[in-house]
Amino acid sequence: MFRMRRSKRLWSKLKEGSAAILLAMVLAALIPGGSVLANSGEKPKIEFGLVPDAQYCDCEVNGTRYYRDSVDKLMEAAQTFNEQDIDFTVQTGDLIDRNLSSFSTMLPIYNMIEAPKYHVLGNHDFPVTTDEVVDLLDMPNQYYDFKYKNWRFVVLDTNDLSLYANPEGSEKYKQAEAMYDSLVEDGAVNAQTWNGGLGNEQLSWLREVLSKAAKTNEKVVVIGHKPVYPENNHNVWNDEEVVEALEASGNVVAYFNGHNHAGNYAMKNGIHYVTLQGMVETKDTNSYSIVQVYKDRLEIDGYGREADRVLNIED
Repeated sequence: MFRMRRSKRLWSKLKEGSAAILLAMVLAALIPGGSVLANSGEKPKIEFGLVPDAQYCDCEVNGTRYYRDSVDKLMEAAQTFNEQDIDFTVQTGDLIDRNLSSFSTMLPIYNMIEAPKYHVLGNHDFPVTTDEVVDLLDMPNQYYDFKYKNWRFVVLDTNDLSLYANPEGSEKYKQAEAMYDSLVEDGAVNAQTWNGGLGNEQLSWLREVLSKAAKTNEKVVVIGHKPVYPENNHNVWNDEEVVEALEASGNVVAYFNGHNHAGNYAMKNGIHYVTLQGMVETKDTNSYSIVQVYKDRLEIDGYGREADRVLNIED
């Protein structure tokens, strides 16, 4: 019910391409849910789904956020992922908006996805402590990594140092206060209480994971809830440190995130930074993606408001 009709987007692409591309795109359009990006006959090495900011709540509409409609939107995404027989799915955080009971509504729907499923912690996912949420979502840790074929996928916790995920007075809460106060003093645009940062322990872990992946010639996709680039008021508090870590290893291809429901995109030093549009936004259009991994590129097949993109991999 929420899938946006893609005919106008397809027609504009049809007018621009060569005959061979036209044929491939028309054939793809005739296959339900098929990508209009992939070259005819070429199969991706990996296909994975991304679900950004469902942010469900049994609550009245607030501006452009239609909280209750995320139930049907997530069901549509789950059905699409199952039909396309993808390899795994990652929800990029903010599965719920505020209430612990909302997990009971959304988790059974997310678990309808037949392929392996992964969670990222978002700033709205903390009606209870971090450890309790990690247990509830059956996550291996608040941040972790996994390998699929010769690709490494790294999941960050961008709420590690924050004023909402840590008990007041705890060591991490004190570190978050200090980081936030310093940003406020400097007039930083991302000095927002609904943002957070990565602690030193997580940063060290990230550098080690990326270094090991580089030694085994693994390409890397990193997924967090908050953006790190370009500069934005939704960014991780210590975004520059994170970007520096991503660039140092030389094998990170893309960083995917949610949090900023408007979406965003930038590329810097060979890394694509993709902010996905929030599923909770608008009444009538969904937002989720299937990412297809090829040897020389990633192709994002966007559903609803999410844009199609080709992310070329630099040597």
